[in-house]
Amino acid sequence: MTANEQAAVTVLGLGPMGRAIAAAFVKSGNHTTVWNRTSGKDTELVGLGAVPAADPAAATVGADLVITVLSDHASVHAVLDPIAERLRGKALIDLTSTTPEESRELGEWAAARDIAFLDGGIMAVPPMIGGPGASILYSGTGEVFDRFRPDLEKLGSADYFGADTGTAALYDFALLAGMYSMFAGFFHGTAMVRTAGVTAASFARRAAAYITAMAELLPAYAAVIDSGDYADEIQPARFHKPAFDAIVRASRDAGVALDVIGPVKNLIDRQIADGRAGEGLERITEELAGNRR
Repeated sequence: MTANEQAAVTVLGLGPMGRAIAAAFVKSGNHTTVWNRTSGKDTELVGLGAVPAADPAAATVGADLVITVLSDHASVHAVLDPIAERLRGKALIDLTSTTPEESRELGEWAAARDIAFLDGGIMAVPPMIGGPGASILYSGTGEVFDRFRPDLEKLGSADYFGADTGTAALYDFALLAGMYSMFAGFFHGTAMVRTAGVTAASFARRAAAYITAMAELLPAYAAVIDSGDYADEIQPARFHKPAFDAIVRASRDAGVALDVIGPVKNLIDRQIADGRAGEGLERITEELAGNRR
């Protein structure tokens, strides 16, 4: 394959994300072979021009790049272990959601079998793939990223985080932790305002604007965390405690469970109990990391 040629791509796993990835390659003109454990999920892709394969071994024939988008780490091994010899000398990218340690294990597995490996974390939902908002994070063999970057950018923006195959997964899950916590906070707030007859749609408009504005504070919080100096004379933990106590009371009055907001209140209470009432909320980072003293 020369620098101007499009890679022949194989996609193993045709769940919603796998289908979106395969479709993006087909629409971009890549020769795309697809396989899925259960039949029937490739019908639309074949209609677009993808080539169906009867099994993973057949799917990898002629492929420049093999991409796995499977359900979990165990599934990746279940599919790849039997065809490891066929993958020797090829490039493999795993876009399955795996922990950093699982990604590192797979990187070691690949290296021992002369398979050039790159791990990826998808920062998008399937409908976003191929569009301007999609982003995929990669780490592992830099040569694979450099060689296939033009093809990878057909899926979304492509960012490389170095040779440690676990780094992309670490970023992926750290960002997802923030996202899911934000969504959970919105769901909690929605449950509260619905008791006053406010629709979720109406609350969402106000919440989106407020959360976007508050996100501007993240760089300032990050600077405090990196400095390690959590002293805060303006809004320390003792400043926030009455507000959280009131949020808890208001939630109870509204009949809303404390599964979301309760743990945050507990973190603030614990920080104060540890004698850190005069330090900012950023100190919660250390509480979560187990650095209580």
